[in-house]
Amino acid sequence: MLKGVTILQKSDFYFDLPERLIAQTPLLDRSSSRLMALDKYTGAVEHKKFSDIVGYLGQGDCLVLNNTKVIPARVIGHKEGLLGKVEVLLLRRIDKDIWETLAKPGKRARAGDKIIFDTHLSCEVLDVLDDGNRVVKFNYDGVFEEALDKIGQMPLPPYIKGEVADKGRYQTIYAKIEGSAAAPTAGLHFTEGLLSVLKQKGVNIAYLTLHIGLGTFRPVKADNILEHKMHSEFYSVDKECAELINSSKSNGKKIIAVGTTSCRTLESCAGADGFIKPGSGNTDIFIYPGYKFKIVDSLITNFHLPESTLIMLISALCGRENVLNAYHEAIAQEYRFFSFGDAMFIK
Repeated sequence: MLKGVTILQKSDFYFDLPERLIAQTPLLDRSSSRLMALDKYTGAVEHKKFSDIVGYLGQGDCLVLNNTKVIPARVIGHKEGLLGKVEVLLLRRIDKDIWETLAKPGKRARAGDKIIFDTHLSCEVLDVLDDGNRVVKFNYDGVFEEALDKIGQMPLPPYIKGEVADKGRYQTIYAKIEGSAAAPTAGLHFTEGLLSVLKQKGVNIAYLTLHIGLGTFRPVKADNILEHKMHSEFYSVDKECAELINSSKSNGKKIIAVGTTSCRTLESCAGADGFIKPGSGNTDIFIYPGYKFKIVDSLITNFHLPESTLIMLISALCGRENVLNAYHEAIAQEYRFFSFGDAMFIK
């Protein structure tokens, strides 16, 4: 153990959440959700509506959005020669037609097995990884995305029990680059009108991409959080995005990440000088208290699961006690939690 390093336990990030506060459906108006503004230095909170976010952002500040698009990543088929169902969840694209996936039941998805989804789409299991995930190669007629669109289903988070009538509500309005198995949910609160108002105010809006895998829902099992291994996800930051962020930073303006995915991407490709370098790759960055942020000043995020890597990240930005106190206030005020829930602005 390094001298001066405090060992954090998973239980340090526990809070008791009533199940009735887990939002099951999105609001009719995206920007009408509630917003808790949390001062990262004092821990003071304000209760607002999400549309009030405009008042917290100034001319020249840079709002950074993740433009990933959720794909219908849940496909159901059967093992060649058998009738029993096999469910395959696409997690991460390794190469053009090769994906890391979750498959159940595993006994029907062993190395060498072929899984048939329909007459136009099938896959072969190439390998079984140590964590039980399957590496598969898809075979299809025509365009893969079109074949997937025909039969694939949206993989909603496990805490959402029913179906969502309008699947578009599990996409941000600026979703563009296909590849995610889950939505960057902090961005679900934005509307075209709200982004237009921010632009008119002179707020810079930058777009990057991080494709979210279902590993984002994987629980922390180790009691000592330093033993937790993060999942790896693909990110891309283009030159235009980097220039917008660096220009704002050079002018002494704030960088506001929308969602933990944007935050992790920015911190993954920020140099020691506090500026962003364009590029792409895979990141498994794990941000927890003690981390020194290089680029992110503020964060728009939803309310997260107890003992999750997401609540550890926001605790790194504004302090564990501030976060837990704010969460206890959110529960007392009956904020809506998780993907379709309300928002927090860490200022």
